Amino acid sequence: MDEQERRRVEQLPQDGRKVILQRDIVLITFPFSELTSSNVRPAIVLSNDKYNGRSEDFVAVPLTSNLRLRDYAMLITNNELESGGLIVDSKAKVDMVCSVSQRLVRTKIGRIRSEFTRKLCICYVS
Repeated sequence: MDEQERRRVEQLPQDGRKVILQRDIVLITFPFSELTSSNVRPAIVLSNDKYNGRSEDFVAVPLTSNLRLRDYAMLITNNELESGGLIVDSKAKVDMVCSVSQRLVRTKIGRIRSEFTRKLCICYVS
């Protein structure tokens, strides 16, 4: 096990939670605003591994399959993934950064490349 993997394992939560890592694409159960129903949507994890291992929440940006032109959204295809896959090309809504409870994560579906993460951050602050 290399040094980076050893550090990551040291940061794993000890309470049986799923391990959420920065750059993961996860499916999240998002409650609607009226809180009577919900929908499952993909999101990219932005918060770092140390924070994710110690907190019940994580910071993410949602993805949408609606590819219409919109400000502060970045196209993401399977070319931007280092593992897993998207069913359809999507857009990351970088203007919708949110804090999400790790309990809402249904499953991990992929992981974006680190270069794409940097582009996301640049798009957000530009």
